[in-house]
Amino acid sequence: MKKLLAFVIVITLVSPGLLMASSHGSAEKEGIKDYGKQPWVVDIEELTKNNQNFRTAMWTGQYLQMTVMSIPVGGEIGLEVHTNEDQFIRVEEGKARVVMGPAKDNITFDKNISDDWAIFIPAGVWHNVINRGEKPLKVYVIYSPPEHPAGTVHKTFEESEADHHHHH
Repeated sequence: MKKLLAFVIVITLVSPGLLMASSHGSAEKEGIKDYGKQPWVVDIEELTKNNQNFRTAMWTGQYLQMTVMSIPVGGEIGLEVHTNEDQFIRVEEGKARVVMGPAKDNITFDKNISDDWAIFIPAGVWHNVINRGEKPLKVYVIYSPPEHPAGTVHKTFEESEADHHHHH
């Protein structure tokens, strides 16, 4: 019985890391499932805080997508604009600087935020989220409509940038 209990404890501690450890590619290929287009209930705080990838698409439906992100110390999402998607970002853990504006060279909004803050980004607004803390910034992001192919996994910012240029 003690061996079984020890095994269950080890599996419980190791499995989230195994599920989240991945490289560039699709979630299915990396052992992470995109649960989109089916009902799904999740502890989003736990899911977000346990994610080790820069970006992991966890649910991609016809009109909505949810990704979890881990932005390293000193890292950022990258200054970008989504012309056809509204975006919601929630900080689960960490400290961030949010900048937004009507043009790449006209950033008119600048605010420091932390745990439990939400960011609403209308389509067509340039934006960036920069990790200003001393540990990875853990956020989840909702896009409407979906921004990334279902099952997208980017282990690093650099993989995300390379994939973004490949798809656009």
